[in-house]
Amino acid sequence: MEAIVKKYQQKFRKIKEEMNRWDELQFRLVSQFRNACSVIERLPVIQDSKNFGNLKSVGGIEVAVLRKQMESLQTILLSMKKTLEDFHGIVLYLEKIHRDGRQLVKGGSNQLTVVQLHQRMGVKPRLADCIDGLMLLSDMHNSEYLLKLSLVSALSTLALKPSTSDLGSLQQLLVDQPNIPREEGCGRSELMGKAKWHVLGYILYDMIS
Repeated sequence: MEAIVKKYQQKFRKIKEEMNRWDELQFRLVSQFRNACSVIERLPVIQDSKNFGNLKSVGGIEVAVLRKQMESLQTILLSMKKTLEDFHGIVLYLEKIHRDGRQLVKGGSNQLTVVQLHQRMGVKPRLADCIDGLMLLSDMHNSEYLLKLSLVSALSTLALKPSTSDLGSLQQLLVDQPNIPREEGCGRSELMGKAKWHVLGYILYDMIS
């Protein structure tokens, strides 16, 4: 029993490292997303010849400027694709950790009874809490990853017909990460998410301490 708890400690330590990586990737993706939005918002201005003033006399300048902006946008979108691949790597890792965690207590000679799963060892969380925590972490980050995929896809579509309000809404969703509860929020659903996050934080804190 104690040996299994120690293995869970190792898993949660690794998860904490992955959560730090997720935060770094989130910062990177938000920055890339904002840069892409800035380019998209400029496209209608660039395509209106009246905005070039006296520069209209320079042959092909409108096409050249538009091409340059589209190239910049394409570069940013490719960078975002790479960032999303890194997010997916974390999601796959969390899924594996969850599977391995279940196998620790339900496979082979390590199979534990329901009583053992709900037994508390000192100040450490119950193994049942640990399994639930791993599942919750895996599910919430997978949902958030799928949302990020949708947001980036929607951003590409908006490049064809820019809308400042739509761009702002997409950007806010990306920043908020609604599938990963934080401390903020006062509505019923937010409070439920906050409670789940506190339970998860408790497990993480106790398992790595």
